Amino acid sequence: MATCVVTGGAGFLGSHLCETLLGRGHRVICVDNFETGSLANINHLRQPEFMFVHHDVTEPFFIEEPVEFVYHFASPASPIDYLRLPLQTLKVGSHGTHHALGLAKRHRARFLTASTSEVYGDPQVHPQPESYWGHVNPIGPRGVYDEAKRYAEALTMAYHRQQGVDTAIVRIFNTYGPRMRPFDGRAIPTFMRQALQDKPITVFGTGQQTRSFTFVDDLVDGIIRLAESGYHDPVNIGNPNEFTLLDLAEAVIEITGSRSEIVYEALPTDDPQVRRPDISLARELLGWEPTVQLRDGLRRTLDASGVSALTG
Repeated sequence: MATCVVTGGAGFLGSHLCETLLGRGHRVICVDNFETGSLANINHLRQPEFMFVHHDVTEPFFIEEPVEFVYHFASPASPIDYLRLPLQTLKVGSHGTHHALGLAKRHRARFLTASTSEVYGDPQVHPQPESYWGHVNPIGPRGVYDEAKRYAEALTMAYHRQQGVDTAIVRIFNTYGPRMRPFDGRAIPTFMRQALQDKPITVFGTGQQTRSFTFVDDLVDGIIRLAESGYHDPVNIGNPNEFTLLDLAEAVIEITGSRSEIVYEALPTDDPQVRRPDISLARELLGWEPTVQLRDGLRRTLDASGVSALTG
């Protein structure tokens, strides 16, 4: 049994990671300050092998018992959150990553940081391989998140090269599943909330911009495989099946049986036009690829969450 620290463990992704690690027989120490996470996400995890620490990771923190893995997932992640918390987002990418790396160094633990497909910005290369450096606007409204994650990657590699820390970087593409907040601003919870209330579904622009959507169980499986692999460079974990946002809206209407109409609104600043991972490396290195198809994942999200959770 390994002891795993998960920062941001009370968030959407972090709570699923904590749950899966516990299910695999590990001890889990969840660190969160509830800035965007929730106690409701981890209430069901109360057991001897689970410990919660209420703490803001932009401040130093210490764990007394031996630690084998540090999963750094603390960060605002939705546009609504990082636009509301721009300085906190930058600080958790810098100070928070530094403190989490310091914890891993002290314990000689394997460290994995959660990066994002946003490091590619509005990509000029499609699909995006890990070797692509991206096309990011550092001073746009999304820059606080994009650059925080790009800096966190650079800091992680610096600790690896200079301090000898055993590090990994996962670049996460759009992910969905139970426990997403209905008002977090991302496409799937927004569309599901609107559809379940038979309200108009708001699609930005023409709806032809594309995304790839990964069900959370697939994502967590890929993350744990990467953490246990010994590999150090970034790895894309995402679904290579690409959908337009209009396709997604129509799928949500079908799954929910909604009477909603689709309406169009102005495109947000720096909204990427395409987004699709090249997962060749994940297939070769980890033997990983997603297994849950979009409509099946949407049904599982609806069944597990219930209407009340998805409508707020």
